[in-house]
Amino acid sequence: MSAPPTPPHAALRFAHVAIVGKYQAPGSRHAVDDIAGFLHEEGCHVSLERETALNTGLDQYPALDVRDIGRHCNLALVVGGDGTMLGIGRQLARYGVPLVGINQGRLGFITDIPLDDYRAALGPILRGHFEEGSRALMAASVWRDGECVFEATALNDVVVNRGSVASMIELRVEVDGHFVANQRADGLIIASPTGSTAYALSAGGPLLHPSIGGWVMVPIAPHTLSNRPVVLPHHSEIAVEIVSGRDASAHFDMQSLTSLLHGDRIVVRRSEHALRLLHPVGWNYFDTLRKKLHWNEGA
Repeated sequence: MSAPPTPPHAALRFAHVAIVGKYQAPGSRHAVDDIAGFLHEEGCHVSLERETALNTGLDQYPALDVRDIGRHCNLALVVGGDGTMLGIGRQLARYGVPLVGINQGRLGFITDIPLDDYRAALGPILRGHFEEGSRALMAASVWRDGECVFEATALNDVVVNRGSVASMIELRVEVDGHFVANQRADGLIIASPTGSTAYALSAGGPLLHPSIGGWVMVPIAPHTLSNRPVVLPHHSEIAVEIVSGRDASAHFDMQSLTSLLHGDRIVVRRSEHALRLLHPVGWNYFDTLRKKLHWNEGA
């Protein structure tokens, strides 16, 4: 199924578009400049995320911080990879601004439009022809002696793992206040459906379709082999307490808190915000899986 033909003069659904770029990658300046020029030709008002503007040297467009993008822009284009999308997506989700991922490099799971094809894909999207999906975010916090010492939002996963010392850590796991088990392992991953294709997958976890309202809890190299991944409903609150082990740390997508202490509790619950992702008409999750995971396409 393809998008219906869209006349060039059709009304824009998204009049003010922000561009967020992975400015460290080779060719990023050219890619951002080219996309900005295309948007301008389409009749859009174009702004650049402030760090993108600063690091690419493109000063012919207004530079906005994340808050101003959230307040003034109708759409954000993320040019880079899934890591770039994770970083800006966590920040923009609270504003309800939809995002489109343009992949600069290898095919991404959530930056799914190849850079070479962006013109054909963006034209219809700008005029309202798209598939929209919602990706749940996790709200995580670390508690020490009854006080919250760290808070973070994650789109992919929350990971508690051991340090560089070659020994396991012991974790006490609770779900909705109910004791589940004390687990000895290299760590534990709590992943969203979006994150089920990341670290959780390499640790033996299942793939969760984005429309599933739930989390997956995956042990990393557990001491007891019967300790298996568990899929939980999205309204669950998961608490992980550090019982024993050295140099345990917690990671929230690309944010980290090192040197957790015995007795520290990492609490994960569903965020009140969700990321809005737009895809070209005809986009399908299984097409992405097949390409990214190199599944046999069959006849």
